[in-house]
Amino acid sequence: MPEVPDPDATLMLRVKRGDRAAFAELVEKYKQPVMNFVFRTLRDETEAEDLAQNVFLQVYKSRARYERTAKFSTWLFTIARNLCLNEIRRRSRHPAESLEETHAEHEDQPSRQYEDKKVSLPTDDLLQGELARKIEEALAELPENQRTAILLCRQDELSYEEIAVILDCSLSATKSLIHRGRETLKEKLKPYLQTGEWEP
Repeated sequence: MPEVPDPDATLMLRVKRGDRAAFAELVEKYKQPVMNFVFRTLRDETEAEDLAQNVFLQVYKSRARYERTAKFSTWLFTIARNLCLNEIRRRSRHPAESLEETHAEHEDQPSRQYEDKKVSLPTDDLLQGELARKIEEALAELPENQRTAILLCRQDELSYEEIAVILDCSLSATKSLIHRGRETLKEKLKPYLQTGEWEP
C-alpha cells in the first residue's frame, strides 16, 4: 500500500548527509511541541528547556544512524520520552530534587508558552489560571504511561499507531492508556469545568 512520503523524514535524511539548514528547519518546527511535552512530563521550566535542547542534540548526534522506518516525529518523541524517563529516574535517586519541590517552586508562575491550545478554558483570566493549574495537577497525578500517552495524543502529528511505537506497547494497550487517562482527567476536572466535559 503506497504511503504519503513524510517531508520531515526527507529533511532528516538531508541532515544525515550533513545539511545543517535542514536540521534548523526541523528544530524550528518541533522545538515548541518538544518543549511542551518535556515541560508537562517534568513540570520544571528550566529543566524542560535544557532537556529539549538535549533532545535535538541527540537527534543530531544520531543522524548517521537514522533510517526512514517510521515518521520523523515518532522517532523524535521516542528520544524525548527516553530522555524524560532518564531524568525522572535520576531524580528518584536524588530525592532533594523531587518533582514535588520543583512544582512548589513553579506553581505560582503562569504556564506562558506551555499553555495547551487544545483545552477550552473560560475567558476570565482568573478562572483560566485556576483551571490551567488544575489541569497541570491532574496530569501530574496520572501514572507515567497514561500521562505520556495523553501528552503524545495531543501532538497533531502523531497517530495512535505512532504513539504505540513511542511507548513501546501494543495499539490496544495504547488506546486503553489514553482512554483511562482521559476518564481520570475528566473525573478530576469535573468540578472546574462548566460543562463537565473533557475536550482532549
